[in-house]
Amino acid sequence: MSEMADAIRALQSEKGMSEESIKQTIENAIKAAYKRTFGTAENCIVKFDDGLSDVKVYSRKVIVDGVYDPSQEIELEEALTLSQECAVGDEIDIEIDPHTFARSAVSTGKQTAHQALNESFKDTLYNEYKNQIGQIKAGNYQRERNGNIFIDVGKVEAVLPVKNQSPREAFEVNERIRALLVDIKKTSNGIQLVLSRTDPRFVQNLLEQEVPEIQDKIVSVYKTVREPGYRTKIAVYSNKVDVDPVGACVGLKGVRIQNVIRELESEKIDVLKYDEDPHEFIKNALLPAEVKRVVILDKEKKEVLAIVAESQFSLAIGKQGLNVRLANRLCDWNIDVKTEEQAAELDLTETDSRMAAEQLFAGSEVSEEDVISTVSQLPGVNQDVAAKLAAVGIEDIDDFLDSVESGKILDVEGITQEDIDAVNAIINENVVFENEEPEAVENAGQDAEESDDEDGEKYYCPECGAEISLDMTHCPKCGVELIFEEE
Repeated sequence: MSEMADAIRALQSEKGMSEESIKQTIENAIKAAYKRTFGTAENCIVKFDDGLSDVKVYSRKVIVDGVYDPSQEIELEEALTLSQECAVGDEIDIEIDPHTFARSAVSTGKQTAHQALNESFKDTLYNEYKNQIGQIKAGNYQRERNGNIFIDVGKVEAVLPVKNQSPREAFEVNERIRALLVDIKKTSNGIQLVLSRTDPRFVQNLLEQEVPEIQDKIVSVYKTVREPGYRTKIAVYSNKVDVDPVGACVGLKGVRIQNVIRELESEKIDVLKYDEDPHEFIKNALLPAEVKRVVILDKEKKEVLAIVAESQFSLAIGKQGLNVRLANRLCDWNIDVKTEEQAAELDLTETDSRMAAEQLFAGSEVSEEDVISTVSQLPGVNQDVAAKLAAVGIEDIDDFLDSVESGKILDVEGITQEDIDAVNAIINENVVFENEEPEAVENAGQDAEESDDEDGEKYYCPECGAEISLDMTHCPKCGVELIFEEE
């Protein structure tokens, strides 16, 4: 056993096992052989020397006057020959030469040691790789069986099952393959790593390797959905205001995203911006299609309608419904896509009004983000009109009303009186101002009539009480049509 220390060091180096686990394995093997020889191993004591160069085996027996069980007891007279300082009732350790074990006992010990070393090796490998689940592993194509590809990744063998292979891909023997570690299985020979090239996390990890901003936590991935071999959608957001998350992921001239696309054999990848507003997020999720308008039909059931131009309809749906299906999974909404002509046949006024009312009258549950304050947030508003107004600095509803009252809004290029009337009507139908009270409006209407009768110089809207002039055709505040008649 003088070579035992070298054997232990070799096991530590080759199998990655700890010294303590190897010592425990040897001890169990010796005890198994001892038990096969003497019928019990309860009194077997195994001791290693400090240098691990040798191991000694002892049989611990009780000193008695009249032996009943020779495997556990020893006569006083025999014990005195081993040690002069002993008495009845004491325990004495008697060294046993392992070479005296029966051949069958030695075989049992070897088998026990082999099994223990194998299990210990499995546990060591399992513990090493279990924390690597979700990471990309690389190795060489070794062989194929029933469509499953076996890959050499170093210490262990990995398998890429048929179900985890993209339909676009084909590999050859000795080709280097990268894939995501998704599971670990114990086998009779050790462990087997289960890999995947279809998992959405595989694409996400590839992107993380290409984008330093993701590694530095400047840009984060919100969610990734995928139809392997066809299309992947990745929603990202920036943790810094001055960093464009989509631009960072795509890279200069698309170099970063192209590296990922090449790894996936030209699978299409849409990198889009995540937005907390479901309207904007759903618009982004349906890229590359341009969405004109998003209407939430049922917030609890998460049903939404996306309205697109006729030319964008097939692009929004995608081949065999792939684009909208991925958008559903990415946003976690049930998205129904319709053209403007199809949507015109639906009555969405009630839906828009109900959503606006929920936002305006939900009391303390409504956050500042939910309150309608800009023209673009108005339900049913023409977004092209809102964009033209915003381009000249008219974004807030208050700014719009002031511009209408002053007449400046008519100078905005591309804005017609019909557009102004339409926005006014939506404001009148959906917006309640914080300092406005119903009773005050009614009184204002009465005051308007009284003012007209008294001096004929000031005029007020009979609907909302706002001050008006003779040259106005519509109230600048509520949008009601005005007709002046002489009495």
